[in-house]
Amino acid sequence: MKVIFIRDLQGKGRKDEIKDVRTGYARNYLIPEGIAIEATGKNIMILKNQEQLLATRKKKMLSQAKDIKNALREESITINAKAGQDDKLFGAITSEDIAEAIRRQKNIEIDKHQIMIEQPIKKLGIYRVQIRLSEDITGEIKIWVVREK
Repeated sequence: MKVIFIRDLQGKGRKDEIKDVRTGYARNYLIPEGIAIEATGKNIMILKNQEQLLATRKKKMLSQAKDIKNALREESITINAKAGQDDKLFGAITSEDIAEAIRRQKNIEIDKHQIMIEQPIKKLGIYRVQIRLSEDITGEIKIWVVREK
């Protein structure tokens, strides 16, 4: 019996894979547990439509990520912070602060988890921060941390 795996099952099949399995195994375990569905013509067509939709969505997200990367490439943002006389901040600039500053100043939505800083920024100065826009696209933005007046 041919089945379409809905979830990964170690050693048996991966999600969206069509495989031939024993009828009893499919009817008594895979289908009732929600691991697979029967590979009828209708279900195969639904699977192919979902794959096309996913490919289209991925292409659109990749395009948006490239646009954001190009928009941020030559840009810089300024973050005002309170600092002592030796340029050390009273606190720190975190990825959340950077995401909020980008949203306010450049009107670009970036999640704080996409911003890759190893440690919070604790001094005044100019920093280059990497932003992971997608799996394989990484952008960069210049951040100016200046003394609040």
